[in-house]
Amino acid sequence: MQLIILDRDGVINEDSDDYIKSPDEWQPIPGSLEAIARLHRADWRVVVTTNQSGIARGLFDLDTLMRIHEKMHRAVRDTGGLIDAVFFCPHGPDDHCACRKPKPGLYHDIARRLRIDLKGVPAIGDTLRDLQAARAAGARPLLVKTGKGPQTLAHPELDADVPVFSDLASAVDAILTPDAG
Repeated sequence: MQLIILDRDGVINEDSDDYIKSPDEWQPIPGSLEAIARLHRADWRVVVTTNQSGIARGLFDLDTLMRIHEKMHRAVRDTGGLIDAVFFCPHGPDDHCACRKPKPGLYHDIARRLRIDLKGVPAIGDTLRDLQAARAAGARPLLVKTGKGPQTLAHPELDADVPVFSDLASAVDAILTPDAG
């Protein structure tokens, strides 16, 4: 079984500058749930990493985050997929924790808990900090143009060797059929 790591907001679901603060605000990006289902059917383990500073900012609580994740899990299951685990950072940018992306703490936690080397593991994100955290942990960063992807694509610090895809579905196409095209 292979592992893939996905960011949540902007990769799986629509992002919001005002944060996703309730299950009602969590809306999947078209094709993302089906892409996760295809990964599951191909025997991939899907793990999500997400910064959730809205908790530290007092915009929502841990119970609300769990309800948002329950909605995500249910929606993925309804398409025949499975998210094996969600790793999140509840801290704000001024907390200087090790788990808030771009630091690789969430990735190190995944490696430790799953007893796996992340070298070459695909990690899909829409922000520079997603890509930086993945690279710092030895994973292989991939960028999608959904969410904050367009801004990230224009960022001068974006490494030229990072593959870019229109969305999660097209990234999964490339991962599952690497010789296509």
